[in-house]
Amino acid sequence: MLSAAATITGKRILVVDDEPLIRRLVADTLSVHDHHVDMASDGAEALARLDAGTRYDAIISDVDMPRVDGPQLYREIERRDPALLRRFVFVTGNVLADLQAFIDETNAALLRKPFQIQEMLEVVQDLLADRR
Repeated sequence: MLSAAATITGKRILVVDDEPLIRRLVADTLSVHDHHVDMASDGAEALARLDAGTRYDAIISDVDMPRVDGPQLYREIERRDPALLRRFVFVTGNVLADLQAFIDETNAALLRKPFQIQEMLEVVQDLLADRR
C-alpha cells in the first residue's frame, strides 16, 4: 500500500485506451489521487495532444487500439521525446510472443488486464519517482 509520505501527486498523465470504461476508470482513479489527467481514445489522438504542446509526466497506454496502437505510439514518442519513455506504461489483456519481445526490448512497464487499482497506482508512483 502507498504511504502518504511517498505519494507523488499533481502530475499530468495521459491515459490512452480505446475502451471508454477502462479509460474512464483509470483516469478517474488517477484524478482522485490528485493527478491532472487527459484521455485519448487511440495513439493518433494521443499524438495530436503531444503535437498541441501538452507535456506529460507519464503515459498509460493500451496495446491494441485502432489507427495507432500502443507500440506505434511508443516508437513515435521514442523519436519525439525519448525521456518520456521511462514513464510509459502499457496495459493489455494479451501478452503474445511478439508483444513480450517488444516489452523485453523496450523495458517498458506492463500492466496485465485485469489489474488491481492499487497495482496500477504503485506502477505509476514507481515511474514518477524513477524507481524502475
